[in-house]
Amino acid sequence: MPDSERLSEDYVQDSFHSYLKSSLTQAKVERLLDVDMLSSAEGDLMITGPALCLYFAALRCTTNPPSVPLPRVNKTTPPLQLTGDNCPRPFIAFLNVWANAVPEIQNLAPEHQHDLARLICGLPPLAQPTNSNLSRIAADLRAVAIEISQRRSFQERYSTDLQAAIDAGEGPSGSRHKVKASFSPPPAYDPSAPKSSHSSPRSDPGDLPSKIPSYAHVRTHSTTSNGYLSPTNSEFIDPKSPVPRPPSPSILTAHSPAIELIRETLYASLADVLERVPSIRRVLHTDPPRAYFAAVSFAILDVATTCVMPDGAVQGVLGQQLTLVDCPQGLRPFMIELAGIGAAAREMEEQDDDAAVQIAAQGGEVPVPRLERVRWMLEKGVGHHLRDEGDAGRRSVEGRAVAFANRINGLALGLTRLKAFRERQGEVFKVLSGVGT
Repeated sequence: MPDSERLSEDYVQDSFHSYLKSSLTQAKVERLLDVDMLSSAEGDLMITGPALCLYFAALRCTTNPPSVPLPRVNKTTPPLQLTGDNCPRPFIAFLNVWANAVPEIQNLAPEHQHDLARLICGLPPLAQPTNSNLSRIAADLRAVAIEISQRRSFQERYSTDLQAAIDAGEGPSGSRHKVKASFSPPPAYDPSAPKSSHSSPRSDPGDLPSKIPSYAHVRTHSTTSNGYLSPTNSEFIDPKSPVPRPPSPSILTAHSPAIELIRETLYASLADVLERVPSIRRVLHTDPPRAYFAAVSFAILDVATTCVMPDGAVQGVLGQQLTLVDCPQGLRPFMIELAGIGAAAREMEEQDDDAAVQIAAQGGEVPVPRLERVRWMLEKGVGHHLRDEGDAGRRSVEGRAVAFANRINGLALGLTRLKAFRERQGEVFKVLSGVGT
């Protein structure tokens, strides 16, 4: 269908936020979310809300192939369905991933449907035995939600959605103390208007989320090797030696606070990321928020696998090292998650290497390693994993890869909302936009 005949982005966004308000309200009624959670400013809530909206939309779907009934503009307008034919092009990948999940969600037993909603909200399943497909379906819905949460149009309206859910069913206005949604969108990414980095050298403690994303509780596996492999060139790296980082626009000093060391270490990796992944560099000029977020996610994976020592310390820029003991309490969850991502990535590589040896010995075709699939997803965005759908075993592998990509993206979402990161985004954008051009 020509773009002129597709629905406008604004119309679809308005419809989505209409459903989002009702979905958050329904989640409150079912006690999946409470008022305290809705009023918080936690980064994970930016993911949970849109994912719940997709879940409830899947339960309501009555068409094949799946489509979304859109709210009527007024009583005289005919009902309209959002389909692959009339969907705005920027949203087609979102619709495809959602549509792929709809039959599976509808075929679940009611108790497993409820458990799926619980998983989306970071709650443990209740039904026994558990359904092994739920984690994969939840990962797909959360992957779409992460991409939605990066859109400025969503960030600017989410507080209103949360407030509507908070107020729903709470009685007449003024009957009790009114709870306010504290969510506020991060500053807009604007590479042409860098912000001063001298306004506040420290992160405001009130700016730190009370917890990292709920899927970050995945068990961290300790590493037993004396070294590890670089994800870019498989070169053995001595974990006791400082890892050389490319030059970066750093303002770090010997007395800089911990958040700045973490920030500058990640930003030092961004130039290298943009050199290795030229597609992100190209998108930086056409869709800065998407490119910036993808680059930060790549940098997290890079730093987690090359700069985190076996004891969990981070070997940062200028040869400085940050240990967990020295890290402020509010930042420790981010440090722990960074180390967890690195350990999980190395374990994933080891498992895939072992499996590849066995498959090759049997004369089979060695699949693309999971970590490489994760990099594809970080680079290309949601829906990329659907191109290789196959048997149940492959779908299980894809589900784990999507969940791991979500874990990296979730940490990126949490970190980039911190004040210390936001202060430097414009400046770093301006420098990095010239890399490779």
